[in-house]
Amino acid sequence: MSCRKSDIIEWFEATAEAAAAVQTETLRRILDRNRGVEYLKKWLGDVNVQEMDDAALESLFTSSVPLASHADLEPYIQSIADGDTTPLLTQEPITTLSLSSGTTEGRQKYVPFTRHSSETTLQIFKLAAAYRSRVYPTREKGRVLELIYSSRRSKTKGGITVGTATTHVYASDEFKMKQQETKTFTCSPQEVISSGDYKQSTYCHLLLGIHFWEEIEYITSTFAYSIVQAFRSFEEIWREICNDIRDGTLSSRISIPEVRRVVLDTLGSPNRDLASRVEAKCRELEGMDWFGLIPKLWPNAKYVYSIMTGSMQPYLSKLSHYAANLPLVSADYGSTESWIGVNLDPSSPPDKVTFAVIPTFSYFEFIPLHRQNHHTDDFVEDHPLPLSQLKIGQQYEIVLTTFTGLYRYRLGDVVEVAGFHRNTPKLNFICRRKLILTVNIDKNTEKDLQSVVERGLKMLRKTRADLVDFTSHANITKQPGHYIIYWEIEGEVEEGLLGECCREMDASFVDQGYVVSRKSNSIGPLELRIVEKGTFKKIMESFIANGAALSQFKTPRCTSNPVLLRILNLCTIKKFHSTAYDPS
Repeated sequence: MSCRKSDIIEWFEATAEAAAAVQTETLRRILDRNRGVEYLKKWLGDVNVQEMDDAALESLFTSSVPLASHADLEPYIQSIADGDTTPLLTQEPITTLSLSSGTTEGRQKYVPFTRHSSETTLQIFKLAAAYRSRVYPTREKGRVLELIYSSRRSKTKGGITVGTATTHVYASDEFKMKQQETKTFTCSPQEVISSGDYKQSTYCHLLLGIHFWEEIEYITSTFAYSIVQAFRSFEEIWREICNDIRDGTLSSRISIPEVRRVVLDTLGSPNRDLASRVEAKCRELEGMDWFGLIPKLWPNAKYVYSIMTGSMQPYLSKLSHYAANLPLVSADYGSTESWIGVNLDPSSPPDKVTFAVIPTFSYFEFIPLHRQNHHTDDFVEDHPLPLSQLKIGQQYEIVLTTFTGLYRYRLGDVVEVAGFHRNTPKLNFICRRKLILTVNIDKNTEKDLQSVVERGLKMLRKTRADLVDFTSHANITKQPGHYIIYWEIEGEVEEGLLGECCREMDASFVDQGYVVSRKSNSIGPLELRIVEKGTFKKIMESFIANGAALSQFKTPRCTSNPVLLRILNLCTIKKFHSTAYDPS
């Protein structure tokens, strides 16, 4: 095992050292493998990439093939979905399509998924595990409490299998190989992961996690949100779980026959001692507002592992509360389109984490972004650069050329170069580039909204209350348009303080377009709406009912989706309007 770990680390160190040459070779392999496909023929003709030197190849590719968005490739992907088997994007037939995780806003995006997608997933899992085990060694044949969920897979009219990328991965041979090769095994059988009912899966994950309590080496899920969601549920269902362990039974809430069978088989005989121990710990935890739930119930767990950057940051305070002194380790950086980078320093706190680009996974370009002034996210763009020409401290948008048929594809992620590991860049994820709040000349991104909400939370944290989740909406149904921020709160807060939170948030937007528009009243006062307990759970359930997996759920930080707005507005129990720009 140690030999295998050192092998994959040695491979990556050598790859990172030769990153520029490896990138050119990756581009050559992609173009050679997909030579003659319709999309590339349109721009490159019948050129033979094997006969070109490195500089000529990169120059020809970047000067001939245009930058593309999903909309540019969508007609090709739709033809594949409809059953066209001619080589449109790849020579290898595309039999599977992934749904991108940003699916809460209306129509879902299809992204090609091939065997290469599963293979790179296995590779990054093994690489990340090797680096993690250097800092947090785990026992061989230990178990992992993996709070993971598959969604239903469907077929397009052309017979192509469609599902989330995580669903495809959990169903793949590579997922089974990952457990063998990293020598850590998930607590839950495949039937639980793929039950299609997240409530039943969550109950079984937690029950089996308690059953294997001594063997648990770490707790993980794709996103931090899913871990927080599961432990919020645990606070309500722990008594039922203890009853099942004590009696060797399974709650009637588990109604799927194959899930019942496999979980009962795993539980085996009644375990009164374990039930009593867990019961005592849960009573103690209730009195401590569940602080330290994870190390209390799983004393051998070494860390909590999940994606914690970007839109997951708001869940970190609750996750830290459950984890107490256990390290929070940020999982690796990828998208539905491609894996991008690995976390080489698992001891970095989530807000400081960097990701070293893996030069064999895709061909990467980076569009330099320059802010026109300090208080706006309106960027001026330079020409895309290869990985070898990046500068520390500069922000870029990532462009991908993948083995799965995406060519010079703009990902929309903004990253900053924090340094280099040998010769491959280490990236900080900054934000999604897309503007999410705008009424007229104002421009605010998810990162801007997150900073504003954080300012409001500083006031909320003076009380014992906690923010469960939030979203926003730019309301332009009446003039002047204005922003609405929706909060779900746990605990009691005085109305006066909530009014202050609203005022503080409104005053914290730094975008000049917003400030000028508020002063001239061409944007109305910010509105804070408090929604009842369980509202964001309803939003998640609406998302899952549309065929998505909990593993890939992200609360939208801004929404104009009429279904979600209806839920939010029906569940609103209090409204506050900002006085930040009132004439004094």
